[in-house]
Amino acid sequence: MVQYIRKVTLLHEKYPTEDHYPFTLPIFRQTRELVFDTPITLFVGENGAGKSTLLEALARKSEIHIWRKPEGVRYQVNRYEKQFHEYLSLEWTNGRVPGAYFGSEFFRDFAGILDEWAAADPGQLKYFGGKSLITQSHGQSMMSYFRSRYQIKGIYFLDEPETALSPRSQLEFLEIIGENSQAGHAQFIIATHSPILLAGEGAKIYSFDRVPVCEIKYEETEHYQIYKKFLTDRTNHR
Repeated sequence: MVQYIRKVTLLHEKYPTEDHYPFTLPIFRQTRELVFDTPITLFVGENGAGKSTLLEALARKSEIHIWRKPEGVRYQVNRYEKQFHEYLSLEWTNGRVPGAYFGSEFFRDFAGILDEWAAADPGQLKYFGGKSLITQSHGQSMMSYFRSRYQIKGIYFLDEPETALSPRSQLEFLEIIGENSQAGHAQFIIATHSPILLAGEGAKIYSFDRVPVCEIKYEETEHYQIYKKFLTDRTNHR
């Protein structure tokens, strides 16, 4: 099993501001480093905790393109929000490797871009399941993408991949990343709210609900505890 990225260090002393997001978040001012010593690492925490922000910054620092449509006009612009990756230092095992970033919120943007490529070169689809992603349901197209893309050597960043997946598909997704990580060619860093994905065998879990970020066990996650309590209460009241 492989870990392409071994460690990320947050360079607090070089932050350009204390007054603008994401540099205002205490978690990024008090967390010095995260170690990636397993092929699957999971980021968990409430919305706004910073897990997706760090995930995207890691992808940018790894020089991985993030496929999204250009932003329209915005009422307010924070010129610092896309700079976080400039203040990270990555330690690679044997040099940088290629990979991909998956974000559930703009996966359809990527699927549309892929369809444009396929119009000129249908062979492009062989890397993503062999057929157009936009002709499938959102969940089906995501699973097609996961099955095909993760057979390729690389490091993979995923932001809440469970969004459009049924519980059964989440279990299948766990099998996909487990098989590909154990095959020795893929490393995964995933931000998630799913108690199913958090249960991935051998995965390391970092909690963004604690400052600084720290490793926790599956049973210690709030997501597990909430779902367990809910299901237990429902069973006891039937």
